[in-house]
Amino acid sequence: MVFKRRDRRPILQMVQDFFWPRGGWTRAFYYVRHRLRRLPGSPERIARGLWAGVFTTFTPFYGLHFVVAAMMSRLVQGNLLAALLGTFFGNPLTYIPIGVISLKTGHFLLGTEFQEGQESSLVGKFGNAGGDLLHNFWAMFTDADMDWRGLSIFWDEVFYPYLIGGILPGFVAATVAYYLSVPVIRAYQKRRAKQIQAKFEKLKSKAERAKAQVSDGAAKAKK
Repeated sequence: MVFKRRDRRPILQMVQDFFWPRGGWTRAFYYVRHRLRRLPGSPERIARGLWAGVFTTFTPFYGLHFVVAAMMSRLVQGNLLAALLGTFFGNPLTYIPIGVISLKTGHFLLGTEFQEGQESSLVGKFGNAGGDLLHNFWAMFTDADMDWRGLSIFWDEVFYPYLIGGILPGFVAATVAYYLSVPVIRAYQKRRAKQIQAKFEKLKSKAERAKAQVSDGAAKAKK
């Protein structure tokens, strides 16, 4: 395959690169900012796409953030690529505070509580839900009874509160990103337009000088 790596990375290296890229998250941030600035379209449309991407990171649809961001971008008439770039707001360094804020906000709004304990930790609830999914899948082909208890607890105490609680902080973070990005993108587009215009004028000037030289040479040849 053309794009297959020649040197396969060890599993530990892949995990390390996921949590901390080789260039660091600062470099990743500058890359995303650079790409946002160079996207075609009005600053407002690009910023609306960014709004969709940032808002998506506060939803519990992990693994589907690109899909959700694309749908949100279409809903707000934003730039699709900006929406996909905006999902990088959610990364291993921010997912924990995003999750904690969303869960606490959700339980507060719903008037519920997260039941903590040795067997009912957040990791345990994820594990129990995954175990139920696997068990119920095999139950469709065997005589075993389906068990939805772990999934029910996961829905009531994790997924649904996260879904509800992520709306408000997601809206705030996305709106802040929108209003911060619009003037930055507009200023960059204006500066880039001036640079392109200056290059065009320079090329035009060279072409005119070359034309003048050709005309002078032709005039001298006639003499």
